[in-house]
Order: sequence, then structure tokens, then C-alpha cells
Amino acid sequence: MRTPRFLCLCLITGLSTAGAPLAGAGDNAGLKAIHDRIEQGEIPNVHSVLVAQNGQTIAEWYFPGVDEQRSHSLGTVSFGPDTLHDIRSASKSIVSLLFGIAVAQGAVSSLDTPVLDYFPEYKDLQTAERRKIRLKDLLSMTSGLHWDERTYPYTDARNSETAMDLAEDRLRHILSQPIEAPAGTRWTYNGGDVALIAEVIARATKRPIEAFARETLFAPMGISSFEWTKDRNGIPIAASGLRMRPRDMLKIGLLMLDHGRFNGRQIVPSSWIDAVTAPSAVVDKDDSCPTKYGYFWWVFPDCTPSFYGAIGNGGQRIWLVPSKKLVIVTTAGLYNDERQRLIRRITQGVTEAVEGPPQP
Repeated sequence: MRTPRFLCLCLITGLSTAGAPLAGAGDNAGLKAIHDRIEQGEIPNVHSVLVAQNGQTIAEWYFPGVDEQRSHSLGTVSFGPDTLHDIRSASKSIVSLLFGIAVAQGAVSSLDTPVLDYFPEYKDLQTAERRKIRLKDLLSMTSGLHWDERTYPYTDARNSETAMDLAEDRLRHILSQPIEAPAGTRWTYNGGDVALIAEVIARATKRPIEAFARETLFAPMGISSFEWTKDRNGIPIAASGLRMRPRDMLKIGLLMLDHGRFNGRQIVPSSWIDAVTAPSAVVDKDDSCPTKYGYFWWVFPDCTPSFYGAIGNGGQRIWLVPSKKLVIVTTAGLYNDERQRLIRRITQGVTEAVEGPPQP
């Protein structure tokens, strides 16, 4: 009988597992089957899977694999509980939580505030049409600004996020994009909207967003190890630059399920958790399970069971199924790879394998 790779990993590398023991699949045949499919390569280059139900970790698996840090190769990495991982666009969902904290602190007074109120230096952009773009339009990715992250890969300078990263002044670059739709009327996946919200947080709180995240969200949750990849001007890349431990991604999921509370402490207002997970825009109109969007969170309220989550390029997921009190975290190295769609087999499989909590 071969030893599972996630157990071999900790024995060989001596990684610390303080805080909680690594959890196998127990007697759950469905979870065991998922683990075996990953180990056998049916779902390739998966780096971790963590599952929590009712606040308890029931599965925690790590696998070695090829990885990168925002396009910079890291080679083959032996992943374990203390290894940081790119979460890519799941960073957007963390920014959303930080914005909610800024609102609760009174640093941001209204979601109806014109975005350009926070950027008075761009006097030439203060037109009546652009001033119709509100903070909530950025949060729901309905700013109406031209943006295209779909036609070209992120390795191509014609990709809007890549063009933003290359711009001398990324804020002007975003704010000066052509207006293609009235604000609040059309959803377009837009990392520029996230970069603007992150800058609003920094300006409103008078703290760099990385410091604000550490002080108000991460430290209160016991998250001490994280990195935020920065642009050439030293600004954290809000839309896709955060690196976290999968265990800490799991903590974010637990915070969401408990309406902003963690270990009994209210960290994010419950009302904000409701707001970010309420549909603000329709992404697709699939009859059986339409994709909708909240405030930087993907929401699926019409599916059975309903769920929502944070999604990042390459297979990074924080998936939540409230009816089952279930959190599923995955990390993988399938960046810009169509096979990342196979990660859905993990989230679906876990959801089907785990029974919901007993009814009162």
C-alpha cells in the first residue's frame, strides 16, 4: 500500500503542521475517490485541497507540482501547510472585504460617491459622463469602462490587465478608458475596477492597502504569513497579486460562512457579507445554474445547492456552500490553462460527497 503523497510531503520536508493535524478523507468514500483522482493525475497539477464543515477541517491534502509567482517560474514545489501560494483573482474578493471594513470605520461614507471624487488630480477626466461612475459600479464590475481580459492571454500586452500593469500611471490608464456602457448597466470582468477600489481604500484610510489588510483583517484572524506582489511603482497588485497559505484561505471561507465573524469576533460587518454575496449583475443566463456577481464575489443563488466563492486563475478557489456549512479551498498551477476547468470536479465532488448538517 503506497503512502499518500500529502503525508510523504510532511514527513520528508519536516513542515510544521501546528494548529491542526492534516486530515485525510476518513471513512468518506467520495472524498477518498477525489483524493485518488488527483493523486493519479486525472485532475492535474493540483497543489492543495482543504475542506471544512461546521467549522472543522475534514480534509487537508497537499501535492507537489510546478508553480509560479505571477508568471515567474518557481519550478517544482513541495507544498505543505506553510507554503504561500498565488491566489490570483481571488485577491479581488479579499479587497472587497477590506472595503467593507473601511465603510464600517467611516472612512468611506457612501457607495454612491463618484469614483472621481477620490482622484481630483485628474482634472481633465472630471467630465459629467465619467462622474456618473460610482464606487458600487466598480465593486460590481459595471463601471462601463472598456476592458478586455478575455480575448488575449495575460502574457499578451493587448490584455487589458497586462496593459494596466505596463502603464506608467495605472490609475490614469484605467480612468481614461473609453466608456462603452452607462455605469451600472453592463457587467464586464475588469481588474481595473479592483485597482481603483484598492486605491480608494488606501486614500480613504490613509494607509497602504497592504498595511490596512494586515491590521484590520489578517492579524485579527491570526494570518501572519502573506505576501502582496507589487507593481514597478511598489503598489500592491490588488486584482491578482496576493499570496496566502491555503489554511488562511480556509479561514476567509469560515469568516464568510459566519457572517464576518471569526473566533467569536466580528471582523467584517454582517451586513457587508450580505451585500457582497447578493447578486449585483448577471454574468450568464444559464437556465439551470446562472452565474451572477456580487461585490468581487461570484454568486450562484439559483443553483441547487446555492453557493458562492472567490475564483483565481489557475485553479485557486474559496468555495462556500452555506446549506452544508461547507468551505472548499483549492490551489493549483493551471495558470492560463483550459484544464483549470477540471477544478470544478473537485468542488462538485466534495459538495456531493459531504452531507448537509442535520436539520433542527
